[in-house]
Amino acid sequence: MSTSTSQPDLSLPALAAQSFCLEVPVHLLQEPSVSPTPSATELETQTSLALPLPAFSHHRGLVRKIDRSMSVLRAATLLSAPIYSFAVLLALCFTCPAATRPSELTQPTAEAFQRYLQRTEARMQSELADPEHFLYFDSLPEENKNSMLTRLHNGQVVIEQMRTDDNGKEIKVPGGLVHHWLAIGFIPGITRDQVIDLAQDYPRHPEVYAPDVQQAHVLAHIDQHFLVSYRFYRHAIVTTVYNTEFNVDYQLPDSSRGYCFARAVRIAEVQNPGKPDEKELSVGNDHGYMWRLNLYTRYLEKDNGVYVQIEFVALSRSAPGIVAWLANSYIRSIPTAYLTNYVRTTQRALASQERFSGN
Repeated sequence: MSTSTSQPDLSLPALAAQSFCLEVPVHLLQEPSVSPTPSATELETQTSLALPLPAFSHHRGLVRKIDRSMSVLRAATLLSAPIYSFAVLLALCFTCPAATRPSELTQPTAEAFQRYLQRTEARMQSELADPEHFLYFDSLPEENKNSMLTRLHNGQVVIEQMRTDDNGKEIKVPGGLVHHWLAIGFIPGITRDQVIDLAQDYPRHPEVYAPDVQQAHVLAHIDQHFLVSYRFYRHAIVTTVYNTEFNVDYQLPDSSRGYCFARAVRIAEVQNPGKPDEKELSVGNDHGYMWRLNLYTRYLEKDNGVYVQIEFVALSRSAPGIVAWLANSYIRSIPTAYLTNYVRTTQRALASQERFSGN
């Protein structure tokens, strides 16, 4: 009988997520310049991109070369070169014909991803049945757990890349990329029911989670089961819009815990969104930026607040040929930015709601 394990994927460098979008305007395709006496804010702008960059080893080596005695101008010039090169290469990756032409989701790819989901959900069910191991940090060594709790209570969002194995062996998904990430945040001063009330207030999601969510409608609702229609927006080199439907199921096993499984049952990429000739591309025969998406959320009321843990499991096409080494790293980084933004936005929405209520 096969068994599965999910664990942080240490094969890729950690990515710090700050924003969901990476803009590459025309001026980035020109050699960057540095003002003679840039301010700290200007320096940050000139040496950073909105989307987190893969932490390649030569970037880390470069940072080590910048000591405190180096002038701001010299440091900015040294840092600008790899960022400039990365932006140009990334733009080429996502504008070359091979990367932008339609791609079909094949049966072997879909079946392999389904096996990945089955083993992932089997692991989740065992965790959900054990109140002592309900959240990710519950299974960590005590020192690591305390360190993570300190970060969470200081307002940080913790992101971990995950991977599900089958008896210790990688589950290969031919022709596709699996995106499996976990995010945890802590929202002080609120209750589990307040968090779930916001999660189930679907008509409000376009307001709270803009611009990622453009539309949200409840198509059916029976007890703790929802069928929800979402229109998602993403801008990252290319702009993509999706019309989606999710089966969403909530469970409240006791007064402090809750969890939600949201499984996409339909994802259709929209061509020419917002224009007179807008239309949906055939499901599974599009650009392949998002073929499958499941979101698994857990809520735990504890320590005078609520821990929110989200596991994001998605399937996209893999980048073709020569651009794969760069583009695949970029594609994998997108969920970290999305999850960080989602948790922080939820924190702000609930904190604002709490202040408004006067509690």
